[in-house]
Amino acid sequence: MATLYVIGIGPGGEDHFTRAMEKAIGASEVLVGYTPYMAYLGDRVQNKEIISTGMKSEIERCKAAIDQVKAGKTTSIISTGDAGLYGMAGPILELAPEDMDIQVLPGVSANFASAARLGAPIMHDFVTISLSDLLTPWELILKRVAMAVEGDFVITIYNPRSKGRPNHLRQVLDLMMDRGIEGSRPVGIVKNAGREGEVIYRTQLDQVDVEVVDMLSCVIIGNSKTYWKGDFMVTPRGYENK
Repeated sequence: MATLYVIGIGPGGEDHFTRAMEKAIGASEVLVGYTPYMAYLGDRVQNKEIISTGMKSEIERCKAAIDQVKAGKTTSIISTGDAGLYGMAGPILELAPEDMDIQVLPGVSANFASAARLGAPIMHDFVTISLSDLLTPWELILKRVAMAVEGDFVITIYNPRSKGRPNHLRQVLDLMMDRGIEGSRPVGIVKNAGREGEVIYRTQLDQVDVEVVDMLSCVIIGNSKTYWKGDFMVTPRGYENK
């Protein structure tokens, strides 16, 4: 029986291929993915059938991968980060027949890659919120931000700012302060985490320069206990209180 592997390649590229990923790609006859992501595979594409598509063709890619497996070809569909976090695992499982052999392989998300570059900002409960309103109504995104503030979660913002959404991040940061988060709350911004061109900004909520933020950035806002220790952003877990 052919297998469909759903793979998320972490931001470190070559450094983030697990043994399971290498085995899955090696066993695949077909590799499917967004065109720029296929470059991360390097020589692994040799002797493979390649199906690549452009931006905003996620469903097309998923259907193509499913069709290849139905035709009896073991196939890998490639995401970046973790396939189960804003990746291809969800639409694949929604679209594929229940009896298809599907294996989702975990990768390193931009959330965790960015956190590692900052220190230990997500040592306690946290949420991830995407500011892209292509699939989620903006009013619902704002509601989720407000609830995360109320719950005193560490918050990681994905897709924080684009040419089409230049003001979303500023609106969210202002909402956080309106909801009572102090302006001195630590904020870390990591652009291109683990990749060429990585840039790290260490700041606080009322001093965030939204102009340096783009779609390749993760913005991590600490909770009420988070603090800077030199260059490290630290959120205590509470072990010292045991």
